[in-house]
Amino acid sequence: MIGVEPIAAAGAPLARRNPVAKLAAALLFSLLLIATLDPVAPAIAIAIELAVLPLFGIRYRVLARRAWPLLAGSGGILVTLVLFAADRSGPVLLAAGPVLVTQGVLVTALGLVLRMLAVALPGIIVFATTDATDLADALIQNAKAPARFALGALAAFRLVPLLEQEWRMISMARRARGVDAGRNPVAKLRLFASTAFALLVGAIRRGTRLAVAMDARGFDAGTPRTVARRQRFTRADTLLVVAAGALGAAALAASVLLGTFRPLLG
Repeated sequence: MIGVEPIAAAGAPLARRNPVAKLAAALLFSLLLIATLDPVAPAIAIAIELAVLPLFGIRYRVLARRAWPLLAGSGGILVTLVLFAADRSGPVLLAAGPVLVTQGVLVTALGLVLRMLAVALPGIIVFATTDATDLADALIQNAKAPARFALGALAAFRLVPLLEQEWRMISMARRARGVDAGRNPVAKLRLFASTAFALLVGAIRRGTRLAVAMDARGFDAGTPRTVARRQRFTRADTLLVVAAGALGAAALAASVLLGTFRPLLG
């Protein structure tokens, strides 16, 4: 099942922080890691993220279940870069026929994959510990985001679990009509692409109907809207953002001190 509800333990110190503060901390921590291409800084960042995970009230096994598509995708990217990268500089680590793995290729691939994981994990942690309604209220109250944008994002977030249900319905309907790929990998890929396109069309139609319904109920009005839940931005929330920036800067500083820093530009 596609899960969007919070999975944090009740009473976790960082899970109770303001949603805008958690989102700002995740963005600040992630943006600092984009400045380098080396694998050291993102590796340190991942270690930091896993170390503070208990403070968010998330168990490692639960996080792995929610982040398995990211882990599977990173493994595929690593294999693809190692096998097909154009840059083959550095000492040769493995030579087996057409497969040539060099130190330069491995360092570049590891740097990209680790950076992707280090940038994506904070977002997963934030949304795994934040209620969608609280996030929309905090965006309106604390970040001064337009109410139409915040409430529209909330509505879209609530509809995410329907994607899996609709995927199953499309697959079952096609199987009932005798459309089945069997063991043919090409047919499976073609059937997957057509099912994904049908799901995309259905999502666009549902989004259009939702937008019209929300506008008809006054969500497009220019009058100020009120919120039922009060979201306060406290000193602890400010400290969370500052600590995230400091930890991201520390990961970059460690990369510079170890001599592995490779700037993204220049």
